[in-house]
Amino acid sequence: MSTERISVFVAESSVLACQLLSDALRRLDESIEVLACESDSRGFLLRLGESQPDVALISSSLCDGAMAGFKVLYEMRATCPAVRPIVVLDTPEKDLIVAAFRTGALGTVFRTDPIDLLHKAIRSVYAGQVWANSRQMRYVLEALSTSISPCLLNARGENLLSQRQQQLVSLVAEGLSNREIALRMRLSEHTVKNYLFRIFEKLGISNRVELIMYSMSQRESYGFTPPAIATRGGTGSPQQTATISPFCVPLNSGPTKK
Repeated sequence: MSTERISVFVAESSVLACQLLSDALRRLDESIEVLACESDSRGFLLRLGESQPDVALISSSLCDGAMAGFKVLYEMRATCPAVRPIVVLDTPEKDLIVAAFRTGALGTVFRTDPIDLLHKAIRSVYAGQVWANSRQMRYVLEALSTSISPCLLNARGENLLSQRQQQLVSLVAEGLSNREIALRMRLSEHTVKNYLFRIFEKLGISNRVELIMYSMSQRESYGFTPPAIATRGGTGSPQQTATISPFCVPLNSGPTKK
């Protein structure tokens, strides 16, 4: 093994998964130093700035959301640009791979991959390389060649999405399932699916991953405060607020391939 030390910060979906992965990396290569491990976005981002690791190993799913890892990756670009991120995906789906690289990942690995492959990915990314096979690179190139720029405003400056639809977008970005969104908004699951279909049509996107990426981009508004949107909680619950602003971001417009 190389004697050059590499510091790593792990973000996994649970405390147990964090510990297991950290222990596996330490046993595999003594020159890899796992500085810390977190299972939620807030804790990870707070400690990341303090530790400044060489490489961040981030699960796409964290304990605070099914797609929380993508939001972490997006925020890292501004707060810790020197850290080299690798995303751990549950499945090798095209949309997830494209989303990972588009959001700033320098490599992707999958839960079905052997630990030796993860070790190679860490060393390659640390050395300044991109860890991706030819199929993954083809996915990214195809997405770039077919990307468009959806926006929340039409040519007359009017909102493309209704306030109800914007509310649903914010809940999807939180990682809620259709069932959970239906309960939060007091709708049927069928109605939620219809809302999503209309939102996809209006924004020119084709799946939830792209919608989450689009929602994350709303943080980069053009010098104004986006309107607060009230979301109704359960009985006796205080209202929560989410924000949406009309920022355009390139997303893949092609249909999802299964």
